[in-house]
Amino acid sequence: MLFRAATLPGIADGSVTVAFRRWKRPMAKVGGRVHTRVGMIEIDAVDALPSDAAIDPADAVLAGLETPAGVVADLRDPEPDRQLYRVAFHFLGDDPRALLRDADDLSADDIADLRSRLARFDRDADAPWVVRVIDEIAAHPGEVSTALAERLGIERFELKRRIRKLKGLGLTESLQVGYRLAPRGTAIRRELDD
Repeated sequence: MLFRAATLPGIADGSVTVAFRRWKRPMAKVGGRVHTRVGMIEIDAVDALPSDAAIDPADAVLAGLETPAGVVADLRDPEPDRQLYRVAFHFLGDDPRALLRDADDLSADDIADLRSRLARFDRDADAPWVVRVIDEIAAHPGEVSTALAERLGIERFELKRRIRKLKGLGLTESLQVGYRLAPRGTAIRRELDD
C-alpha cells in the first residue's frame, strides 16, 4: 500500500489509522504488515464498502482528509467500478530494515548468516543472481529498474522482487528513483568479493 506524502506524518503520530482503496480484490490482509517511508504499520481490518456513500465522516478524518468527498476525490481511481475497501491499521514503529541498513560493522556470525541467506536466494533461482544484482546497484545507484533489468537480462518485476529480498536483509534501499546499496550492503559486498 502506498500513501501520499501528506499522510505520512499522521501515520507516524497515530492520527491517521484508516485508508480507502479501490481494488479488484483485497490487496491487504488482517495482521499483515506494510513498510511505509515512516515505519511499519499493521493491518487491523479490511472491509468492503457498498459504495462511496458508505464512507463515514469520522473515517475520512482518520484517513487524513476532512470529508468523505475528499476521500473520494483523493482516490483518483482510473477504474471507479472497482470495489471500495476501508483499511484500518495502526503504526508499529520504525522499519527494522532501516535499522539494519546502517549496521555495517559485520561480525563473523553476521557474515556467515548473510552468506547463507544469499546462497539460498541463488539456489532457489534458475541461475545465480545475487552478486550480479548487488554489483549493478553499486555501479548504478539511482538508476530506474527498467534499465537495470535490461542490463541484467531479468524481467523487471522479477528484478524488483529480488531487490525486495535484498532490502529485507538491509542490503539495499529504495530512492525516489532506483536503488542504492545501504552501508550494510556495501560491507557484505566487500565480503562477497573476497
